[in-house]
Amino acid sequence: MTIRTARLRLEPAQHSDLLAVGLGEDVLAGTLGVAIAADWAGADAMDAISRSRDMLADDPALSQWWMHFIIHEADNTLIGLGGFKGAPSGGQVEIGYEIAPGYRRQGLAGEAARGMVDHALANPDVDHVLAHTLPEESPSTMILRRLGLKFIQALNDPDDGPIWRWRLDRDGR
Repeated sequence: MTIRTARLRLEPAQHSDLLAVGLGEDVLAGTLGVAIAADWAGADAMDAISRSRDMLADDPALSQWWMHFIIHEADNTLIGLGGFKGAPSGGQVEIGYEIAPGYRRQGLAGEAARGMVDHALANPDVDHVLAHTLPEESPSTMILRRLGLKFIQALNDPDDGPIWRWRLDRDGR
């Protein structure tokens, strides 16, 4: 299901879309029917795309709760990636997002994150949303606070190293 906000469209990545990523930006642009922003995918994105592609090959139904392409509607341009780290489990989902440098400082990351949070909390199987950031104050920590997420702990994630974990409960606590 596509997530829509005032200026963005978050399209669930399909297995075929992720195969197109590996074939180059021209192929991806044609597959998605969009322009591609410079640096739309950060340094760690290709590893995440590869893992997502493998997961979706095994279970295409995961696409709704996995990686999404963030498309700027007015420009019809792919400007980043976002989405969920799996289907709701134990009442929770985790969100993540990244916006191309040329589209930052316009409120788009917050808008994308708000869209994902609203989408998740509209699902009766979700009673809270998680996110994590690097363990330092940053634009991402400001976005999460604005959305009502609360810092809950610092921890050492086996995949990401030291992180801060954030949480928003359905009731806003």
